Amino acid sequence: MAINLRTAAVETREQRLGTITAWDEGTAAKLAEQSEYSRGCGAGCGVGNKGSKLCELESPFTQGGSCAEQVVQGQASGILDAVLVQHSPIGCAANQPMNNTNFRNTLARRGMAVRNSLALSTNLTERDMVYGGVEKLQETIREAYRRHNPKAVFIATSCATGIIGDDVETAAREVQEEIGIPVVPVFCEGFKSKHWSTGFDAIQHGVLRQIVKKNPGKKQEDLVNIIILSGTDVYTPMLAELGLRANLVLNLATIEQLEQMSEAAASVSFCYTLASYFTAALEQEFGVPEIKAPQPYGFAGTDAWLRAIARATNREEVTEAYIAREHARVRPIVEELREQLKGLTGYVAMGASFAHGVVVVLRELGIDVPGTLVFHHDPVYDSGAPERDTLGHLVEETGDVENFTVGIRQHYQFYNLLQRVNPDFIVIRHGGLSPLASRLGKPSLQLGDASFPLGYQGIINLGAEILAVLGQKKFHEDLAAHSSLPYRRSWLDEKDPFALARAAVA
Repeated sequence: MAINLRTAAVETREQRLGTITAWDEGTAAKLAEQSEYSRGCGAGCGVGNKGSKLCELESPFTQGGSCAEQVVQGQASGILDAVLVQHSPIGCAANQPMNNTNFRNTLARRGMAVRNSLALSTNLTERDMVYGGVEKLQETIREAYRRHNPKAVFIATSCATGIIGDDVETAAREVQEEIGIPVVPVFCEGFKSKHWSTGFDAIQHGVLRQIVKKNPGKKQEDLVNIIILSGTDVYTPMLAELGLRANLVLNLATIEQLEQMSEAAASVSFCYTLASYFTAALEQEFGVPEIKAPQPYGFAGTDAWLRAIARATNREEVTEAYIAREHARVRPIVEELREQLKGLTGYVAMGASFAHGVVVVLRELGIDVPGTLVFHHDPVYDSGAPERDTLGHLVEETGDVENFTVGIRQHYQFYNLLQRVNPDFIVIRHGGLSPLASRLGKPSLQLGDASFPLGYQGIINLGAEILAVLGQKKFHEDLAAHSSLPYRRSWLDEKDPFALARAAVA
């Protein structure tokens, strides 16, 4: 599917990929089968084993969630020598303290000097909503340039600016001509897309349009773009074993690193939800091959991921030697962990392709995973490559997940979902659900470091951390015994997490 960089705003995931945010019809295999409709199975959809069109539930209200602007806020403010300007009321910047904490923690994890991220808000008021905020936006960009002397300024739009119709693109272009650095509008109004993952596409769209070199010089044959989230740098030492250099983007990247993405030998990621747009566009527009392979989780996924990189960079022999060494090192430790974790049941709740990968690792450790909640579902990624079918890889490599649900991080539904499977512990990426799990007596492992479960070492990391979390089980049981949930008995007895959605269409 073609990516269009000529327009200032990115197409939403619903438009491009058919993304859904609510599905509760059974197993992971059933969702994968139904997703074949979006992958071009044609007129045969719904017949035999070829799948059927995805049908999405629509809940009558939302108890929690996020938005595309919050994603852009975290991504853009994490670029080292750039400044983010949020063109919004000040309330839209309420998430910035958390983003700043994440930024500082990631700097520390990578052994870099710890400092604050750089972000300003135009602080739109009621008057601005009536008369427009373009002048305030332009002055804020100038102020960002005066204060911080950045190499680029990113503008995150908001629901408010989308409603009043400020001409952000023209305003950015005028100030760019004045100050002489890229001023990149990122159109990420929260109401435009029902899932926050569109925010990843929006910031990547802006970088591709205005930062990445359009006419790169000589290709850097040992450079590989790795699209990442905040976390430990596990990629540089891994790729060094193959004689390659990792260009880590976007988090903690410099503008120079972003510019040279078009010079790389290939692009890949650990999470295809995050990277789908970036890697497909780099291949389509700049000729940088997208690595088409399963994600690097568990032995089989990591093997395939490394071998695909090796084929793209002509390093097959050294890669096979590295894989053999890592298997010899890691497999005995994993066998010990499997013995210690025998008989346990886990539950995974996080973003889609990240969740698929974590389930693979848990099963590598011998843990039963009868249920999973993913916060959205992309039936297909931008390149359409079958090797990037992360849900299909999960089912084919490790077996089905009996209770597989797509839901947009709703606390009231999470309670019912956990009653279905009664796990021993929960692995969560977004921490908002952790307190509820604790009140139910369930220890939870929050993966704040996105790199934690990756690769061969990631299997060991996750197993060891689960053992540590289970050591706190008594604390969570005591917490459950002395706390209650804010729901009526009728809801506590409800077996269907989507009962309200089904009732709304009945």
